[in-house]
Amino acid sequence: MRAIVYDRYGPPDVLRVEDVAKPSPTGRQVLVRVAATSVNLSDWETLRGSPLYSRIGGLRSPARRTLGSDIAGWVDAVGPEVTRFRPGDEVYGDNLMLKGGFAEYAIAPESVLAHKPAALTFAEASTIPQAGAIAWQGTQGAAAGKRVLINGAGGGSGSFAIQVAKQLGAEVTGVDNAGKLDFMRSVGADEVIDYRSQDFTRSGPYDLILDLVAYRSVFDYRRALAPGGRYRCVGGPVPAVLRVLTIGAAVGRLTRRRLGVLAVKEGPAHFEPVADRCATGELTVHIDRSFTLDEVPEALAHVGEGRALGKVVVTVV
Repeated sequence: MRAIVYDRYGPPDVLRVEDVAKPSPTGRQVLVRVAATSVNLSDWETLRGSPLYSRIGGLRSPARRTLGSDIAGWVDAVGPEVTRFRPGDEVYGDNLMLKGGFAEYAIAPESVLAHKPAALTFAEASTIPQAGAIAWQGTQGAAAGKRVLINGAGGGSGSFAIQVAKQLGAEVTGVDNAGKLDFMRSVGADEVIDYRSQDFTRSGPYDLILDLVAYRSVFDYRRALAPGGRYRCVGGPVPAVLRVLTIGAAVGRLTRRRLGVLAVKEGPAHFEPVADRCATGELTVHIDRSFTLDEVPEALAHVGEGRALGKVVVTVV
């Protein structure tokens, strides 16, 4: 089968197409014939090996030769202990531990997969597992009368988060680069900020901040929070995350604010609520561009360089 592989961390040009053996599932594993795989910022980070936590399991070289965790496709074969799926089933899920989605076939644990809603295409379903779970969990606490700020709101997780927070009744401010302001408005943001020309930490105050970038000082974030407000970051440079976990937690307690890292829970129970709402039309999937398997380097660069409006998808078949 054809797969996009790499053997060392670096820019997109370290990726190459290679013919590799088609894997066989064992135990509770499922072999998925991949129809589509969406690109996440985590793919870009694991390609480059930065931040440092993206090298978990492979400090000097990648632990997995093929990236791509958010997969959608058909069950091709199942291991002897699989009970929930059979060949031919349409499935999707976040295969974060094993990855392998930028290939014609991928092995995934049964536990990370769910049956694809019939109302969603494979491309649409592939956009939801990781970004949807982050948006769903990161906006908990949003409600009518609450002010919510989402930093990095023009990407995949951000575009879902804007919609979820709005459905919960919150007033939403989206922060990203100038090229994404109109897009953030189109998905429901009440206010938009270009971080290059305006300091969003001097606006507000906000009852909830979901930070998908995490590059500012914890004191800046504290300043932007209302008393009793909560700040959650997802990823970011290691020093910034450590400061949130240590200094941020202490500063928050002293000032009646909560600053912490969102520990994203994985699995169908945490992304299906978003998928169900996308299937009924309550939420909208925004696919910026679709790339072929041969174009995976370009797809990763499009996301990693901050150019994507919503999600980017790699279509395999």
